[in-house]
Amino acid sequence: MRALAVHTDVIVLVSRVWQTTCTFVRDDGEGFVIDSPVYPDELEALGAVADQAGFPVSGLLATHADWDHLLGRLAFPEATLGCGESTAARLAADPGGAQRKLREFDEEHYVSGRGPLTLAGIQELPVPGSLALGQRHELDLLPADGHTADGTAYWMPWLGVLACGDYLSPVEIPMLSAGGSAEAYLATLARLAPLVRLADTVIPGHGGPLTGPDALELLGEDTAYLRALGAEGLGAALPATRRTKGQRRIHEQNAALLGG
Repeated sequence: MRALAVHTDVIVLVSRVWQTTCTFVRDDGEGFVIDSPVYPDELEALGAVADQAGFPVSGLLATHADWDHLLGRLAFPEATLGCGESTAARLAADPGGAQRKLREFDEEHYVSGRGPLTLAGIQELPVPGSLALGQRHELDLLPADGHTADGTAYWMPWLGVLACGDYLSPVEIPMLSAGGSAEAYLATLARLAPLVRLADTVIPGHGGPLTGPDALELLGEDTAYLRALGAEGLGAALPATRRTKGQRRIHEQNAALLGG
Protein backbone atom coordinates (compact mmCIF):
# COMPACT_ATOMS: atom_id res chain seq x y z
CA MET A 1 0.00 0.00 0.00
CA ARG A 2 1.30 3.44 -0.97
CA ALA A 3 0.69 6.52 1.17
CA LEU A 4 0.58 9.88 -0.62
CA ALA A 5 0.24 13.24 1.14
CA VAL A 6 -1.60 15.51 -1.28
CA HIS A 7 -2.20 18.28 1.28
CA THR A 8 -1.33 18.86 4.93
CA ASP A 9 -4.92 17.81 5.71
CA VAL A 10 -5.32 15.03 3.13
CA ILE A 11 -3.59 11.65 2.84
CA VAL A 12 -4.39 9.13 0.12
CA LEU A 13 -3.57 5.44 0.51
CA VAL A 14 -3.49 3.25 -2.60
CA SER A 15 -4.13 -0.48 -2.22
CA ARG A 16 -1.94 -3.12 -3.83
CA VAL A 17 -4.97 -4.56 -5.61
CA TRP A 18 -6.84 -2.55 -8.25
CA GLN A 19 -5.12 0.57 -6.85
CA THR A 20 -8.26 1.16 -4.78
CA THR A 21 -7.92 4.46 -2.92
CA CYS A 22 -8.62 5.40 0.68
CA THR A 23 -8.63 9.09 1.61
CA PHE A 24 -8.09 10.65 5.04
CA VAL A 25 -9.24 14.26 5.42
CA ARG A 26 -9.15 16.37 8.61
CA ASP A 27 -10.11 19.81 9.90
CA ASP A 28 -10.54 21.33 13.36
CA GLY A 29 -9.85 18.12 15.23
CA GLU A 30 -12.27 16.01 13.20
CA GLY A 31 -11.68 13.70 10.28
CA PHE A 32 -13.28 11.36 7.76
CA VAL A 33 -11.98 8.27 5.97
CA ILE A 34 -13.41 7.96 2.45
CA ASP A 35 -13.48 4.42 0.97
CA SER A 36 -10.91 1.77 1.89
CA PRO A 37 -7.96 -0.35 0.82
CA VAL A 38 -8.58 -4.06 0.33
CA TYR A 39 -6.07 -6.45 1.92
CA PRO A 40 -6.23 -7.24 5.66
CA ASP A 41 -2.71 -5.95 6.40
CA GLU A 42 -3.58 -2.67 4.65
CA LEU A 43 -6.72 -2.28 6.74
CA GLU A 44 -4.83 -3.15 9.91
CA ALA A 45 -2.34 -0.38 9.13
CA LEU A 46 -4.99 2.35 8.88
CA GLY A 47 -5.19 2.97 12.62
CA ALA A 48 -1.43 3.40 12.87
CA VAL A 49 -1.42 5.72 9.86
CA ALA A 50 -4.12 7.86 11.45
CA ASP A 51 -2.33 7.99 14.81
CA GLN A 52 1.13 8.70 13.43
CA ALA A 53 -0.06 11.39 11.02
CA GLY A 54 -2.43 12.98 13.53
CA PHE A 55 -5.64 12.31 11.59
CA PRO A 56 -8.68 11.81 13.85
CA VAL A 57 -11.35 9.43 12.57
CA SER A 58 -14.77 10.89 13.33
CA GLY A 59 -16.54 8.78 10.73
CA LEU A 60 -16.29 6.73 7.54
CA LEU A 61 -17.69 7.61 4.12
CA ALA A 62 -18.23 5.45 1.04
CA THR A 63 -18.51 6.65 -2.53
CA HIS A 64 -20.65 3.67 -3.58
CA ALA A 65 -21.72 0.18 -2.56
CA ASP A 66 -19.10 -1.95 -4.36
CA TRP A 67 -17.57 -4.11 -1.63
CA ASP A 68 -13.97 -2.96 -2.08
CA HIS A 69 -14.99 0.56 -1.01
CA LEU A 70 -16.82 -0.52 2.16
CA LEU A 71 -14.07 -2.08 4.26
CA GLY A 72 -13.32 0.85 6.55
CA ARG A 73 -15.41 -0.80 9.27
CA LEU A 74 -12.81 -3.58 9.48
CA ALA A 75 -10.23 -0.98 10.49
CA PHE A 76 -12.51 1.24 12.60
CA PRO A 77 -15.35 -1.02 13.82
CA GLU A 78 -16.85 1.60 16.13
CA ALA A 79 -16.99 4.36 13.52
CA THR A 80 -20.22 5.35 11.80
CA LEU A 81 -20.30 4.59 8.08
CA GLY A 82 -22.05 7.26 6.03
CA CYS A 83 -23.09 7.04 2.40
CA GLY A 84 -25.45 8.67 -0.05
CA GLU A 85 -29.11 7.74 -0.20
CA SER A 86 -28.69 5.73 -3.40
CA THR A 87 -25.90 3.66 -1.85
CA ALA A 88 -27.91 3.00 1.31
CA ALA A 89 -30.81 1.85 -0.87
CA ARG A 90 -28.56 -0.46 -2.90
CA LEU A 91 -27.12 -2.04 0.25
CA ALA A 92 -30.60 -2.49 1.72
CA ALA A 93 -31.82 -4.17 -1.48
CA ASP A 94 -29.02 -6.77 -1.31
CA PRO A 95 -28.34 -7.47 2.38
CA GLY A 96 -25.19 -9.53 2.75
CA GLY A 97 -24.21 -8.99 -0.89
CA ALA A 98 -21.03 -7.05 -0.14
CA GLN A 99 -19.97 -9.60 2.47
CA ARG A 100 -20.59 -12.46 0.02
CA LYS A 101 -18.44 -10.83 -2.68
CA LEU A 102 -15.71 -10.15 -0.13
CA ARG A 103 -15.68 -13.84 0.84
CA GLU A 104 -15.52 -14.82 -2.84
CA PHE A 105 -12.53 -12.52 -3.37
CA ASP A 106 -10.75 -13.90 -0.33
CA GLU A 107 -11.35 -17.49 -1.41
CA GLU A 108 -10.16 -16.82 -4.96
CA HIS A 109 -7.01 -14.99 -3.86
CA TYR A 110 -6.18 -17.15 -0.80
CA VAL A 111 -6.67 -14.26 1.62
CA SER A 112 -6.99 -15.32 5.26
CA GLY A 113 -7.22 -13.68 8.66
CA ARG A 114 -10.02 -11.26 7.87
CA GLY A 115 -12.76 -10.62 10.42
CA PRO A 116 -16.46 -10.33 9.54
CA LEU A 117 -17.59 -7.15 7.79
CA THR A 118 -20.48 -5.46 9.62
CA LEU A 119 -22.55 -2.90 7.71
CA ALA A 120 -25.36 -2.37 10.22
CA GLY A 121 -26.24 1.12 11.33
CA ILE A 122 -25.29 2.97 8.16
CA GLN A 123 -25.92 6.71 8.19
CA GLU A 124 -27.88 7.69 5.09
CA LEU A 125 -26.80 11.10 3.75
CA PRO A 126 -28.92 13.36 1.50
CA VAL A 127 -27.46 13.86 -1.98
CA PRO A 128 -27.08 16.52 -3.20
CA GLY A 129 -26.26 17.92 0.18
CA SER A 130 -23.44 18.84 2.54
CA LEU A 131 -21.66 17.36 5.53
CA ALA A 132 -19.87 19.40 8.19
CA LEU A 133 -16.23 18.72 9.01
CA GLY A 134 -15.09 20.68 12.04
CA GLN A 135 -16.51 24.10 12.82
CA ARG A 136 -15.65 25.90 9.59
CA HIS A 137 -16.04 23.69 6.55
CA GLU A 138 -18.44 21.37 4.76
CA LEU A 139 -18.02 18.63 2.18
CA ASP A 140 -20.41 18.94 -0.76
CA LEU A 141 -22.08 15.68 -1.78
CA LEU A 142 -22.99 15.18 -5.44
CA PRO A 143 -24.78 12.28 -7.15
CA ALA A 144 -22.33 10.08 -9.06
CA ASP A 145 -24.18 7.20 -10.68
CA GLY A 146 -23.51 5.52 -14.00
CA HIS A 147 -20.66 3.20 -13.06
CA THR A 148 -23.27 1.56 -10.83
CA ALA A 149 -26.84 2.48 -9.95
CA ASP A 150 -25.56 4.47 -6.96
CA GLY A 151 -22.74 6.82 -6.08
CA THR A 152 -21.64 9.98 -4.32
CA ALA A 153 -18.72 12.30 -5.04
CA TYR A 154 -17.26 14.38 -2.20
CA TRP A 155 -16.04 17.91 -2.98
CA MET A 156 -13.88 19.70 -0.41
CA PRO A 157 -13.86 23.28 -1.69
CA TRP A 158 -11.56 24.73 0.99
CA LEU A 159 -8.90 22.19 -0.04
CA GLY A 160 -9.60 22.06 -3.77
CA VAL A 161 -9.94 18.27 -3.48
CA LEU A 162 -12.53 16.08 -5.22
CA ALA A 163 -12.96 12.42 -4.21
CA CYS A 164 -15.09 11.15 -7.07
CA GLY A 165 -15.36 7.39 -6.63
CA ASP A 166 -15.00 5.15 -9.69
CA TYR A 167 -14.66 7.91 -12.26
CA LEU A 168 -11.67 9.63 -13.91
CA SER A 169 -9.37 6.69 -13.27
CA PRO A 170 -5.90 6.73 -14.84
CA VAL A 171 -5.73 2.91 -14.60
CA GLU A 172 -9.22 1.97 -15.83
CA ILE A 173 -11.47 3.04 -18.64
CA PRO A 174 -15.10 3.87 -17.76
CA MET A 175 -16.65 0.67 -16.43
CA LEU A 176 -20.38 0.03 -16.66
CA SER A 177 -21.80 -2.35 -14.06
CA ALA A 178 -25.24 -3.80 -13.50
CA GLY A 179 -27.56 -0.90 -12.71
CA GLY A 180 -25.27 1.62 -14.34
CA SER A 181 -25.58 3.11 -17.81
CA ALA A 182 -23.58 5.10 -20.31
CA GLU A 183 -26.15 7.90 -20.17
CA ALA A 184 -25.96 8.22 -16.38
CA TYR A 185 -22.17 7.96 -16.52
CA LEU A 186 -22.01 10.82 -19.03
CA ALA A 187 -24.34 12.88 -16.85
CA THR A 188 -22.03 12.34 -13.87
CA LEU A 189 -19.00 13.40 -15.89
CA ALA A 190 -20.83 16.57 -16.94
CA ARG A 191 -21.79 17.19 -13.31
CA LEU A 192 -18.20 16.76 -12.15
CA ALA A 193 -16.63 18.85 -14.89
CA PRO A 194 -17.01 22.29 -13.19
CA LEU A 195 -15.46 20.92 -10.00
CA VAL A 196 -12.60 19.27 -11.88
CA ARG A 197 -11.82 22.65 -13.44
CA LEU A 198 -11.64 24.14 -9.94
CA ALA A 199 -9.78 21.26 -8.31
CA ASP A 200 -6.13 21.15 -7.35
CA THR A 201 -6.40 17.39 -6.75
CA VAL A 202 -8.84 14.74 -7.97
CA ILE A 203 -8.86 11.39 -6.17
CA PRO A 204 -10.38 8.59 -8.27
CA GLY A 205 -11.60 5.34 -6.78
CA HIS A 206 -8.80 3.46 -8.56
CA GLY A 207 -5.39 4.95 -9.29
CA GLY A 208 -3.34 7.62 -7.61
CA PRO A 209 -4.41 11.25 -7.15
CA LEU A 210 -4.46 13.47 -10.23
CA THR A 211 -3.90 17.16 -10.77
CA GLY A 212 -6.94 19.07 -11.91
CA PRO A 213 -5.61 19.50 -15.49
CA ASP A 214 -4.76 15.79 -15.77
CA ALA A 215 -8.21 14.83 -14.49
CA LEU A 216 -9.84 17.23 -16.94
CA GLU A 217 -7.96 15.54 -19.80
CA LEU A 218 -9.23 12.14 -18.64
CA LEU A 219 -12.75 13.54 -18.41
CA GLY A 220 -12.59 14.54 -22.06
CA GLU A 221 -11.24 11.14 -23.08
CA ASP A 222 -13.86 9.27 -21.05
CA THR A 223 -16.69 11.38 -22.44
CA ALA A 224 -15.55 10.70 -26.00
CA TYR A 225 -15.18 6.98 -25.30
CA LEU A 226 -18.68 6.62 -23.82
CA ARG A 227 -20.29 8.50 -26.68
CA ALA A 228 -18.50 6.25 -29.16
CA LEU A 229 -19.44 3.18 -27.14
CA GLY A 230 -23.11 4.10 -27.38
CA ALA A 231 -22.86 4.57 -31.14
CA GLU A 232 -20.40 1.84 -32.12
CA GLY A 233 -20.40 -0.73 -29.32
CA LEU A 234 -17.39 -3.03 -29.45
CA GLY A 235 -15.99 -1.07 -32.39
CA ALA A 236 -15.53 2.07 -30.27
CA ALA A 237 -11.93 3.18 -29.81
CA LEU A 238 -10.46 3.05 -26.33
CA PRO A 239 -8.75 6.15 -24.89
CA ALA A 240 -5.32 6.41 -26.48
CA THR A 241 -3.35 6.00 -23.25
CA ARG A 242 -5.49 3.20 -21.79
CA ARG A 243 -5.42 0.14 -24.01
CA THR A 244 -3.98 -2.58 -21.81
CA LYS A 245 -5.30 -6.12 -21.74
CA GLY A 246 -7.33 -5.35 -18.62
CA GLN A 247 -8.78 -2.18 -20.12
CA ARG A 248 -9.73 -4.03 -23.31
CA ARG A 249 -11.50 -6.59 -21.14
CA ILE A 250 -13.51 -3.81 -19.47
CA HIS A 251 -14.39 -2.51 -22.94
CA GLU A 252 -15.68 -5.94 -23.98
CA GLN A 253 -17.80 -6.12 -20.84
CA ASN A 254 -19.18 -2.63 -21.50
CA ALA A 255 -20.12 -3.54 -25.06
CA ALA A 256 -21.78 -6.78 -23.94
CA LEU A 257 -23.79 -4.89 -21.31
CA LEU A 258 -25.03 -2.49 -23.98
CA GLY A 259 -25.75 -5.37 -26.34
CA GLY A 260 -23.13 -4.14 -28.81
